[in-house]
Amino acid sequence: MATTVQFWFEFASTYSYLSAMRIVKVAATQGVVIEWQPFLLGPIFAEQGWKTSPFNLYPAKGRYMWRDMERLCAKRGLPLVQPEPFPQNSLQAARVTLSLEDQQQRAAFVRAVYTAEFGEGRNISESGVLRGCLDAAGLPSDVLDRAQDPDIKNALFEQTARAKENGLFGAPSFIVGTELFWGDDRLDDAILHATSI
Repeated sequence: MATTVQFWFEFASTYSYLSAMRIVKVAATQGVVIEWQPFLLGPIFAEQGWKTSPFNLYPAKGRYMWRDMERLCAKRGLPLVQPEPFPQNSLQAARVTLSLEDQQQRAAFVRAVYTAEFGEGRNISESGVLRGCLDAAGLPSDVLDRAQDPDIKNALFEQTARAKENGLFGAPSFIVGTELFWGDDRLDDAILHATSI
C-alpha cells in the first residue's frame, strides 16, 4: 500500500505555488499518494500578532522572497506575475477546494488557481476568476456555489483548527505520519521519508 503525504497549502503562499506545480510528478516517481489539504494561515498568523504576510511586515524579507521566486520559477519554467493585492484573499478558493472530494479534481483545481494567481497575476478572490479555474480544471462552474454551503464553511474552519493541532505555522507544509516538513525546499525530503516508513 502506498504511503500518503499530506500536502498542506495556503493559496496566498508563493512557495506553495512552487510545490503545487511539482508535487504530483515527484510523488509519482516514488509511488507516494498525495492528499491535498487547503487551510488558512490568517488565523495562525493572527495568534502571533501578525495582520498580514511576514513578507509584507518585513520589507527586506519580502524583496528577497520575490527575487527568490523569480529565480526558482525561471529555473523550473514556471510563469511568475506578482498579484495585486498580495497576499490574496484565499477564503473562497479554499472552500471550493474542500468541496471537491476527489483528490485528482482537487489537484487540477489547485494548480489552476495557482496558475491564475501567480502565473497570471489575477485576483483569486473574484468569482469570475475561480469559475475560469474550474473550467481550466475540467470541472463544472456550479461547484463554486458549494463554497457557500454552511457545511463547507465549517469544514474549512475545522481544517484550519487541524492545521494548528498539527503544529503548522507556515505553508507549504507536508505531514508524513507524525513528521512535519515545512517549505518547498523540504518537499523532496518529505517524499523520501514517506518511502522509508
